[in-house]
Amino acid sequence: MTLKLDKVSLFRYTDTLFSLDEEINPGEVLSIMGPSGSGKSTLLNAIAGQLTAPFSMKGSIYINDKCINGMPAHNRGVGVLYQDPLLFEHMTVGQNIAFALPSNMLDKASIHNAPSKKTLSRAQRDQRVTEMLAEVGLESLQHRPVQTLSGGQQARIALLRTLAAAPNVVLLDEPFSKLDAATKTQMRTWVFSQLKARGLPTLLVTHDSEDVEAAQGRLIEIETC
Repeated sequence: MTLKLDKVSLFRYTDTLFSLDEEINPGEVLSIMGPSGSGKSTLLNAIAGQLTAPFSMKGSIYINDKCINGMPAHNRGVGVLYQDPLLFEHMTVGQNIAFALPSNMLDKASIHNAPSKKTLSRAQRDQRVTEMLAEVGLESLQHRPVQTLSGGQQARIALLRTLAAAPNVVLLDEPFSKLDAATKTQMRTWVFSQLKARGLPTLLVTHDSEDVEAAQGRLIEIETC
């Protein structure tokens, strides 16, 4: 998968915020730094299909060579990780992740014939959640209420929930900014390793140069107009 911003310009009313012409390859992290009000979150909203007045965009956004301009947000295959985990506090860890799983999946037995979809049973969904947690050594948390988790644990579960939705692209909206220093360092390493291992093109917006250093990718710096 790739994310391409083809001559994309962002506006507040008629004022230009900034313009980009970039392509993010599988497993690559492109970081964008800039002060508050420079348009970083506006860019994420444009990619996610959540841009609202007074902001607007010109240009085209492509995911894997498919233009997603005008496509509803829920059909874009874009996952977003925010500053706050935004977990459902009335659910367990496992239930939070299961909530994001697609309701059906490609039936592997039919791949060489006519592709078809099969609905996942509750047992299959639970099994997939168990597998995802085990992959990152968090299987002991599956039945824990999310409000009993530490900040770092909640941040990890938030990423797993994002990945459970099988996104084609991931957007990071300063996801480490509210963590303490020690947890922040661990989370940067863990999050970027997970995204790169899955080959997901990732766009990070941040104020923190240490985020950019940990991402080990290209950096674009923007300024307010």
